[in-house]
Amino acid sequence: MSDYLTTYQELTDVVKKLLSPEGCPWDREQTHESLKHYLIEEAYELVEAIEENDDKKIEEELGDLLFHVVIHSAIAEKNKRFDLETVTSRITEKMIRRHPHVFGDHKVNSVEDVWRNWDHIKRLEKKDKNETALTAVPRNLPALLRAEKIQKRAARSGFDWDHIAPVWEKVEEEIVELKEAINTTDKSQIRNEL
Repeated sequence: MSDYLTTYQELTDVVKKLLSPEGCPWDREQTHESLKHYLIEEAYELVEAIEENDDKKIEEELGDLLFHVVIHSAIAEKNKRFDLETVTSRITEKMIRRHPHVFGDHKVNSVEDVWRNWDHIKRLEKKDKNETALTAVPRNLPALLRAEKIQKRAARSGFDWDHIAPVWEKVEEEIVELKEAINTTDKSQIRNEL
């Protein structure tokens, strides 16, 4: 474990040096905004390495992604917004909170139970109570990937059928619920039904 911590600290030290006055002029100019397209590119390179089943490339691309986590955190720390410690602390807490079947006494019987529980916990965590499983899908995903993610979330919510007849029944049911919401003039309820 100490080797891991040493390596981890070395990486954070390297990034801080790159961003320091004695560091790299290019790195010092970077912002979250200027780095975002590189982050996306690295994620795609990792996906490609996984698809090629190339462990060396996967290792390299994971390192590139880790570099982005560290440099984004260092940039934020420099601007007194947050730091790597808070990032790692928050993700650790989130993973424990979202896995009560592992770290608590919640029981699950299937992967579907895990998904249902994950979605429920995620909804409770969100500040925007009008956000739904579908509106939470990132808008910046490529169109086909976003469509696939929306379809999978809709299926997990019960919107998945083998035949068309029940689909029309569900659409008609939702239209009735939307009309009822419109009659209440409650914008939040109308938005949810829509």
